[in-house]
Amino acid sequence: MTPMEKIRLLTETRGFRFTKSLGQNFLTDENILRKMAQAADINKEDAVIEIGPGAGIVTEMLLQEAGRVLAVEIDKALIPFLEETLSIYPNFTLWHQDVLQADLAGWIKAQQEAGYKRIKVVGNLPYYVTTPIIMKLLEDQLPIDLMLFMIQKEVAQRLAAKPATKDYGALTVGAQFYCKAEKVFDVSPQVFIPKPNVASAVVRLTRHEVPPADIPDPALFFALVKAAFGQRRKTLHNALSVMPDVEDKAEVARRLGDAGIDPMRRGETL
Repeated sequence: MTPMEKIRLLTETRGFRFTKSLGQNFLTDENILRKMAQAADINKEDAVIEIGPGAGIVTEMLLQEAGRVLAVEIDKALIPFLEETLSIYPNFTLWHQDVLQADLAGWIKAQQEAGYKRIKVVGNLPYYVTTPIIMKLLEDQLPIDLMLFMIQKEVAQRLAAKPATKDYGALTVGAQFYCKAEKVFDVSPQVFIPKPNVASAVVRLTRHEVPPADIPDPALFFALVKAAFGQRRKTLHNALSVMPDVEDKAEVARRLGDAGIDPMRRGETL
């Protein structure tokens, strides 16, 4: 069944209506599916989590390539359709849950015990919740080898940004501390139903085997990063001086100077 046939079956025969608040935009282009499969390099030794299967278009491609697939879908209206159309695959598991609340760690542990060598996450993420999902997966430090997401193009550019560019920010630092981030290819709004108002892109996050820096207090580090980028036009001196527990603005300038950092620099240049 082609993507368009599957969407028509869902909408015309089953009466499904897209929910704008859930950011539902279903992929229709089979060429994009092939490019995603190639970018994720999925094989039978992989156990894959898919976030937001929707009509099951990407899911079916994953089921054909991977050893195991867990699809996590928040919209209860899609659950019967996914169960009916994908139950022919013995390697398919479906959870009706919010992925931000799901016990992914437990599922991953079970797959590792079953002998699957790599854990991967794939998803066409709703734009409104892209950053919370990605940062939760990273900060929970789950043993995920690779993540491949179709997201808003602007967010993909931020994830993969280089220092001292306009896209470089707290999200960039957070993602790149844990992963190598690459924007793989752009995706036109024309290949979705309904058509989104923004362009999309596919981004690949490959977890570092060794972190790029030895940080004894990650919580403090990320608090500093968020403060440095909180108001981009502020100097580091001013941005860090408004952090909680900072009582002496002059002490901030002294500490920056001791670290060899000009207090008048902005966070994006550091």
